[in-house]
Amino acid sequence: MKSFFLYIFSISIFAFLLTSCSASKKVSYLQNAETIPADILANSQPISDPILQAGDLLNITVTGPNMTALTPFNKGQYLDEDGRLGKYSMTAVNNATASPESMTEYYLVNADGTIDFPIIGQIKAAGQTKAKLAQTIANDIYPRYVTEKPSVDIRLMNFTVTVGGAVRNPGVYHSNNERMTFLEAISLAGDLELLADRENILLYRTEPDGSRSVHRLNLHDKELLLSPYFNLRQNDYIYVDPNKSLKQSAWQMNPVVMSTITVLGGLSSVASLIVGIVNLSK
Repeated sequence: MKSFFLYIFSISIFAFLLTSCSASKKVSYLQNAETIPADILANSQPISDPILQAGDLLNITVTGPNMTALTPFNKGQYLDEDGRLGKYSMTAVNNATASPESMTEYYLVNADGTIDFPIIGQIKAAGQTKAKLAQTIANDIYPRYVTEKPSVDIRLMNFTVTVGGAVRNPGVYHSNNERMTFLEAISLAGDLELLADRENILLYRTEPDGSRSVHRLNLHDKELLLSPYFNLRQNDYIYVDPNKSLKQSAWQMNPVVMSTITVLGGLSSVASLIVGIVNLSK
């Protein structure tokens, strides 16, 4: 009998070690990523200029030798007496020299994909890179309004990524440099919970033309580093699904069914009590 229990104990320990080994393999990210050739990794999915889309907020600054002539093209800005470019305060509602429109600092990419630019009017922005839009604006200003071609700087103000599901700190995360990788987004969210499904992470993306796409990513797979979805875009949404064990533990029975079981359990207890009393009285 002692040998039998020792045999059962040994089998249990062996099964536990196998389970632990399997569990550790399910936690590590980008397994064997070091085996990817350096030249392939270096040339994979270079970071590109964000493609603008409807709903984006842009900060556009136009500069050049003749700032007096360029001031009207700088929304929310003015030229002071010393020839320096300044910004209107949003609280200066009584400023007679500034209209509410001129005091608005950012440009909204409208639903039709355009921005309303001072003097020039509507300019197509959606589907363009920042560099392409900057070139378009510069060409619209020069040589019609100034004698030298201006410099146009564009900043995307709403590069945010949302992370939800089985992560420690779900939320909306902003990038100041208009760049964010998939791993950076996961890190900002406090990393995945232990019971998260690392092999079926959903990426919801709004394309520049307004359409939506859904992609499944595997954090265990080293090929994620070569994926076109490793570098995120503005307004991407990442959802981390819980694994099967967490789903099962989160399962809840219908309240009506639970109430019925409770009532039946109570009736069963009463019936058992009555039967016991009857048996004692015999």
